[in-house]
Amino acid sequence: MPWNKNDYPDSWKNLEPAVRNKAIEIGNALVEEEGYEEGRAIAIATDRAKKSIQNDDQETYELRPHDDGWQLIKKGSHKAIYTEETKAALEDKAKSYVTEHNGILKVFKADESVEQTLYKV
Repeated sequence: MPWNKNDYPDSWKNLEPAVRNKAIEIGNALVEEEGYEEGRAIAIATDRAKKSIQNDDQETYELRPHDDGWQLIKKGSHKAIYTEETKAALEDKAKSYVTEHNGILKVFKADESVEQTLYKV
């Protein structure tokens, strides 16, 4: 049964309207196009909708290695916000900064692969 803005699962009742509308869109696609059962589709759609809407409003910051140690930069920028000799020394500063700016923090490993992504630091 396709969901719409007037007929949707009770668990979506208290979601923000933008998140609920995105969940309806994703949930319908999961059930109709990918064959998921409704219960599973509701959980997946809720999670994906929250992440999708949250990511639209948030800047992404990256804690990554560079020539002089480690740096915190805004994604797409080359100018460091903070730099430290060690990753451990920079992590607390980075988390505080990203929290104050309502952002997402991607923490990289020394080999430039992503170690973790923190949403609400």
